[in-house]
Amino acid sequence: MIQRIRNLTMLLVLLTALLLVGCTPRVEVAVPEKPITINLNVKIDHEIRVKVEKDLDNVFTDQSGLF
Repeated sequence: MIQRIRNLTMLLVLLTALLLVGCTPRVEVAVPEKPITINLNVKIDHEIRVKVEKDLDNVFTDQSGLF
């Protein structure tokens, strides 16, 4: 009788485990139908930096008498 109860308990535990495994959520990664478009309106202006660097070079020369 005790052996029968153990077998029934083990069977219920196994069935419960199988049901829980069957209910796990599924993650799906799908490729979009349309391509991804990234619009970057970027204007790079390096002329300002060059002008400032030249002006600073003129300020920090040995002949400027700053130091």
